[in-house]
Amino acid sequence: MKKQIWRTTSGEETQLLAGKIASFVQEGDVFALEGGLGAGKTTFCQGLAKGLEIARYVDSPTFTVVKEYQGRLPLYHMDVYRLDGVESDLGLEEYFYGDGVCVVEWASIIQEILPDDTISFSFEVQEDGTRSISFPINSERAQRLAKDVSWG
Repeated sequence: MKKQIWRTTSGEETQLLAGKIASFVQEGDVFALEGGLGAGKTTFCQGLAKGLEIARYVDSPTFTVVKEYQGRLPLYHMDVYRLDGVESDLGLEEYFYGDGVCVVEWASIIQEILPDDTISFSFEVQEDGTRSISFPINSERAQRLAKDVSWG
C-alpha cells in the first residue's frame, strides 16, 4: 500500500502543513492521529483549526475528551488517551457522522468505532528533531488529500 509522507522541521511548519490540509477538508472527515507524547499531534490540530478560521486557542482535550470549536466547519478535537477502550456512553460516534471535522488523538484506543474512511496520520520524531507525518493511501479520500496538498 502506498503511503504519503511529509516532513516538518518545527512546530510552526507542522501547523502550516495542517493549515494547507484544512483547505481541503470536508464535512464528515475524521483524522486519527497516532504518535508518542510530544510528536506534534496537538500542534497539527492547532494548524488545522487556524486553517478552518477558528479564532479560539486549541489545546489538548486530555481531561475533557472532546473540545468543540466553530469555524468555517466545526472542529471536534478528541483526546482518548485516558479511555480504556470504547466507552459507548460518551457518544463519540455522533461526532464522526456529524457536520464537522473530527481529529482524534490516540485513536487506536477506539479503533473499532472509527468510520471506515478515517485517515490515520502517524507522527514520528526523527533523530534530527524533524517530524515525519504520514498516512496510508487506502481510500479515495486519502488519495485525493495526498494529491491536493503540496508540501516540501
